Amino acid sequence: MRDASEQGKWEYWKKVIVMLCLGWTVIWIYRTILNPILPEIQRDLNVTSDASMGLIFSVFFFAYTMMQIPSGLLADRFGRKTIIIPGFILFAVGAVLVGFSTSLMFILVASFITGLGQGTYYGPAYSISSETIPKEKRGISTAIINSGSAIGMAIGLIGSSFLVKDAGWDWRVLLFITAGLAFILMLVFAKNIKKTAVLSKAAAADSEEDVQDKATLKRLLANPKMIASYVLYFATCYGYYMIVTWLPSYLQEERGFHGTAIGFAAALVAFSAVPGALLFSRLSDKFMHKKITFIIILELLAAVMLYLTVSVNTNTLLIICLILYGFLGKLAVEPLLISYVADIAPKQGIGTTFGFFNFFGMMSSVVAPFVTGLISDATGSKVLGFYLATIIIVVGAAVMLLANVKKTPKTS
Repeated sequence: MRDASEQGKWEYWKKVIVMLCLGWTVIWIYRTILNPILPEIQRDLNVTSDASMGLIFSVFFFAYTMMQIPSGLLADRFGRKTIIIPGFILFAVGAVLVGFSTSLMFILVASFITGLGQGTYYGPAYSISSETIPKEKRGISTAIINSGSAIGMAIGLIGSSFLVKDAGWDWRVLLFITAGLAFILMLVFAKNIKKTAVLSKAAAADSEEDVQDKATLKRLLANPKMIASYVLYFATCYGYYMIVTWLPSYLQEERGFHGTAIGFAAALVAFSAVPGALLFSRLSDKFMHKKITFIIILELLAAVMLYLTVSVNTNTLLIICLILYGFLGKLAVEPLLISYVADIAPKQGIGTTFGFFNFFGMMSSVVAPFVTGLISDATGSKVLGFYLATIIIVVGAAVMLLANVKKTPKTS
């Protein structure tokens, strides 16, 4: 009986990895499915400004960001499953409304609703993974879960480019398909996610010191290392969401890419991110005392690749830089950052902690699409938007380095 129980726990945490990976896959299909076809949507809705089109993404991410702290708090109080399922229902409804949009205002409202739905996922998802996945498997498991983002990004970018630009589909059909996928996944969550995580009882039985180690505002907003993690995640996400939103448009309008080639070139970031995430998460697990070193080096190398993407003269070099940015960038460093936050976070209220962490990171997703659109309108090019993202990443890496180099004064 004991062996069967242990096997059940083993099987459940593997199910968790698959389900959460699929969750990110569907979320990222939606997030990227519109990007390669922005010119078609712009013509269909009679929108003339790049900044206005950027608002579609900024409004979505504003709603998503708004939900991070509340969803983490609610998940800690009422359970992760109770928050994720209504969120995915709202996600599906919002995607359907985007598909029915007939004006810019309509699509902005629909995007806001979709963002609210997706905003319930991050904190509860990583709370479930933290409570169910064995600690020695957590780094590589987080990388596998995060790879769903890369898979969804690749499907969204390549699928929409091919189906709309080459096969002639109406862009609205893609939104209805995505809504269907979200609804199906909600049913999977409802059937398979346990209301009480397998390891939560054991965690609750930990020492009295752990029980008193709670996620208070002081712990989350006054700890220099925690603040540094917020700053660096903001910087990391800024570059990534700038790329996700505007790279397809940049490739088409400024580098001469056409049709499916636009989506495929943009998806190289996602393809190369998967091996990068798996490699560096394994190395981080093996050399845990070098985690900060890995994070800083990856951030700086990613900043260099982002700068070179728009600085090189040939499209061949541009593609190489995109591949290296994916390999070294957000999806590669994120499992390390999540592991770092888990190491320094209070043991009680981990959903709240991840909610705060993702809130600050996702603030950049609100700013980056609109700011890059403004730069494009003002200069006729998105190149300066890439340079700004590079500077922000370097600053974030510097803040993280300073927070971890500074020695804590000894107390007598």
